[in-house]
Amino acid sequence: MKRHSISYRGEGRTVPRTATPANVQSTLALNGMGSFLWDVEAGSFFLDAGGLAVMGLRAGEYDGRARTLGRRIVPDDLPGLQVVVARALASHPSYGAYFRVRHPDGSVRWTHIQGRVLRDATGRARRVVGIVRDASDELQHFAEQTALKVDRQRQTDVVQALTYALSQALSVEDVTTAVTSEETRKRIGATAVALGLVEQGHTRLVGAAGLPEGLIRDLSVSRVSAAMPFAEAVRTGTPRFLSRHELRDRYPRMWPYLKATAFTRAAILPLVAQAQPIGALAIAFQDRPGFTSGERNLLLALGSTIAQSLQRSVLYDHEHELAVGLQHAMLPSRIPDCLGARIAVRYRPSQGGREIGGDWYDVISLPLGRIGIVVGDVEGHDVHAAAIMGQLRIALRAYAAEGHSPSTVITRASEFLRDLDTERFATCIYADLDPTTGRAGVVRAGHLGPLVRRSDGSCSRPSVPGGPPLGLLDRADASPYPAAPLQLHAADTLLMCTDGLVEFHGMDLDEGMSQLETVMIDGPAPLEDLADHIIDTIEARSELLDDAALLLATLG
Repeated sequence: MKRHSISYRGEGRTVPRTATPANVQSTLALNGMGSFLWDVEAGSFFLDAGGLAVMGLRAGEYDGRARTLGRRIVPDDLPGLQVVVARALASHPSYGAYFRVRHPDGSVRWTHIQGRVLRDATGRARRVVGIVRDASDELQHFAEQTALKVDRQRQTDVVQALTYALSQALSVEDVTTAVTSEETRKRIGATAVALGLVEQGHTRLVGAAGLPEGLIRDLSVSRVSAAMPFAEAVRTGTPRFLSRHELRDRYPRMWPYLKATAFTRAAILPLVAQAQPIGALAIAFQDRPGFTSGERNLLLALGSTIAQSLQRSVLYDHEHELAVGLQHAMLPSRIPDCLGARIAVRYRPSQGGREIGGDWYDVISLPLGRIGIVVGDVEGHDVHAAAIMGQLRIALRAYAAEGHSPSTVITRASEFLRDLDTERFATCIYADLDPTTGRAGVVRAGHLGPLVRRSDGSCSRPSVPGGPPLGLLDRADASPYPAAPLQLHAADTLLMCTDGLVEFHGMDLDEGMSQLETVMIDGPAPLEDLADHIIDTIEARSELLDDAALLLATLG
């Protein structure tokens, strides 16, 4: 670049300086830039026309002093700029910094300065030459990109958080809880959330938070053909982003319930899975003038995530209902009347799975007024386990009804299961009880032993030696299932159950049995109430990891 010598008056003397050529100055000015030369020793600071414009100065009003420029800089930015410049003058060859300049019209513009330090032979800083430029557009773009990045990250965080919550959901109720939770509403900034499900030509509200009670009570079900938000979303498959006035005009039936709310905007989203509408989602907001494209994309992404989880949960609920129905169908439809004894039974499927299990209980009328009571569990949780359970239950009933001893009944049941040519085994406890005398013979095949709550309130575990699980019997064993005698007295209560009632995370079976003893001791006297108390208390304390069958028997 060609150098030009210029002189100006500073501190009573003429000081030489250099400047950029006029054509370069014009180019810089057109790009919102200008050049400067700072005489460090003299304190004079030359700005060309472009530099004056960047600093908000007009020709003729600037006195050429560095301290005058300092008065243009926003006070909060001046100390930081001074530190950067001081370090450069002390030891660095150049510097650069952003700061804000207040212009005469009151506007504040971001400015960037870049200077190169010129030193004498001793290394002392004599002059600084460089460029100043208007950086407002640059930083505005940076701010917008940063905001966009933050917004995208927020959207990602919202979707990830809801996805995680939904990954833990099994049933429709679980999905509804996750979607309408306070945490979810807070994350998306919503005032109200409602979830609807398609059922036999209708849309049904399955969960809501923040909606008027009257609306939930009166308008929770509508035909898919109705002029209602969920129905329209399901029917058209089109998301709607509506203002308060549009809500009023589009859904007049709902307006009497909504007019007292502070909703300003609402999103009504169809929930589609495998190209089929399965429900709809409504999200209402306060103090929101509209939806940005990013907000719309976020809501659509949430709708897609919820739709997939909802479809999975509907299938889970159907399968779970079928499995529980099949399980109950294979259990006795009624408990026979037993002269001299009262029986209470309970079956509870596991809380963590949907498969049908092999747990069962039974009460069998025996010759001479005796009764056979049995609780068992076939290995596995599937239809095969249930089928084996059904066959085994029928076989055991037949052997018992023939009047065989408890040992013989269980021995034959074990041989029957072995001859089914299945890899499954089963556990079982069987008692042959005489209600008149209270005497019983108890046989155990790889199963939990019984508990007895005595009339004085104490609880004990009678000793029952037991043998191998059913299906694993060695033919050479002549007496695999010895019968243990048990004496019940008036007001004593016998408990037999499957291990689902005593298996818990971090607890072995013995600890589980001790917990069951405590629950039984603390329970009410009436047999049916005691059965409910045991099941409900165990469920409340710990999640049932397996199906649980329970049988209680008392004399009287």
